[in-house]
Amino acid sequence: MRRGAKIGIITGVSVAVLAGGGYGAYSLMGGSNSGSSSAKKPRTVVAEPPSAEQATNGAKDFLAAWAAGELDKAAALTDDPAAATTALTAFRDQVKPSALTLAPAGPATPQAFASATGTPAPAKPSAGASATPSAGATPGATDSPSASASAGPAGVLMGFKARAEFAGTNRVWDYNGFLNVVKMSDNTPAVHWAPTVIHPHLSGNETIATQQVFAPPSTVVDRNGKPLQGASLTPALLSTLQDNAHKLLPPDPNKDQDAGSAVVISDPAGKGAADKLFTIVEPKPGKPFKVTIDNTIQAAAEKAMTDLGGKSGSVAAIEPSTGQVLAFANAPANGQNRAFTGLLAPGSTMKIVTSTALLEAGVNPDTVVACPEKSSNPVAIPNDFPGAFPNNTLQQDFMMSCNTAFINQGLTSLKPETLSSTAKDVFGIGLEWKTGLPNTDGKVPPTPGSKDEQAMNYIGQGKVQMNPLAIASITATVQSGAFKQPILVPGLPQQAAARQIAPDVAGKLRAMMNATATGGTAKDVMAGITDNAGAKTGSAEVAGASTTNSWFTAFRGNIAVAAEVQGGGHGVDAAGPAVASLLKAAGR
Repeated sequence: MRRGAKIGIITGVSVAVLAGGGYGAYSLMGGSNSGSSSAKKPRTVVAEPPSAEQATNGAKDFLAAWAAGELDKAAALTDDPAAATTALTAFRDQVKPSALTLAPAGPATPQAFASATGTPAPAKPSAGASATPSAGATPGATDSPSASASAGPAGVLMGFKARAEFAGTNRVWDYNGFLNVVKMSDNTPAVHWAPTVIHPHLSGNETIATQQVFAPPSTVVDRNGKPLQGASLTPALLSTLQDNAHKLLPPDPNKDQDAGSAVVISDPAGKGAADKLFTIVEPKPGKPFKVTIDNTIQAAAEKAMTDLGGKSGSVAAIEPSTGQVLAFANAPANGQNRAFTGLLAPGSTMKIVTSTALLEAGVNPDTVVACPEKSSNPVAIPNDFPGAFPNNTLQQDFMMSCNTAFINQGLTSLKPETLSSTAKDVFGIGLEWKTGLPNTDGKVPPTPGSKDEQAMNYIGQGKVQMNPLAIASITATVQSGAFKQPILVPGLPQQAAARQIAPDVAGKLRAMMNATATGGTAKDVMAGITDNAGAKTGSAEVAGASTTNSWFTAFRGNIAVAAEVQGGGHGVDAAGPAVASLLKAAGR
């Protein structure tokens, strides 16, 4: 879709009648599709451009037929009648003008066409080159009324002025159009067909139609009805959120009462923002747009990222009972929304999922799971602390984050695909969430390529990748006992996981995370916020980096939070304080 310079393309609302030179100010409501020529010998485009007179007549005849509603006849005056018939018919049926006036405007420059489409202007011809607008001087044939900039037929670029009227309003839509006239093998002119003949902004994979439009919300408010605040909640993200919410929310029977109408170019696949060309009927003033964010927690999230002192990182907070996102923030605030779209090894925070699989396999928190100095897989992996603890239980291994215990027990008790299936079936990882904003789903390889890769996956290294939204959702699932897909707007559809975590398993996980918060690696960070709470630390090694990435996740009451800090060191060093600050701000 072409964006950019639009000056002089749409002249706005007007009631005056287009002065002379127009063709067929004809009511399309009863327009005819007659006038197609009888079968002729197939014509082909030749390399030689048409004469100035041929180009003028070719444009005039095509515009006259189109304006008169004789679409078969207009299409026959192009070099691709089938495509032209489809596009012209779609314009009539989907834009639905009550009358259409088209007036030739004479030869046009490639610069004028480039300005209208929002594409870079073509280079000026070198000395001795033809000054006639031709195929090689304008954008490619798929998006332009002229042929490809590479080898192709030469043509003459012609302009025209279009005016569309609509039933029920005195507003008229004026815009400048362009078409390229080429020469055919029977020495007649033809319009080189391209979507931009309809409108300069239209490309081949897009549609143009009259659609319902709604006024932007009067304001965006948080879950408590207060104006939304937060540096990470950029205008671009909020605009995307509103667009996606309109597409994803269930139909509102009262919504149509507030709608206006406009001519809009859009991508049927929903990619990219719609291009509103002309408003036919103004929509009613917008209502406040409410999101799930809590301003108080959001402020804490923003401050936590500012306090990183220039390091990159992100944090996300979720309400476990609903899946509603309470806050998210990024450092830098105006960069990538890494809380939703980042993908990094999550380190030992992944042991929550590994523990779930082990508990479901029959291992209990009090089961003795030795913590040796090195793991048993072919490329042995050490812990990040010295010594061996042969009498440790699974819960103690979780509290001190013993890599070797989780690797050895995982290789013994779990099938290679179990970690991936547990992540997806219980925690919803990989279900392609529709949160309201673009998000990247966590990744857990379904079938590890080797014992070493399998071992690394159990401790959140290898090919496992997550972001704070995914880890916060995992923690929220443990807290509530059921996966609730994260959403940013109340009422958005939420995918369900294949199965809920067993209540007994969820209870054991909460106890293990609480023990970590009160007496394990998270003890210092979680001091004073351990009631109805639990935590898990994590640090993830990165190839070529001397300092690990810091990860931390925790829940307290009805809030679950996760954070990552690139190059932040151990989980308690950087990510931990960030998470703790949000838990304190929530006071839940």
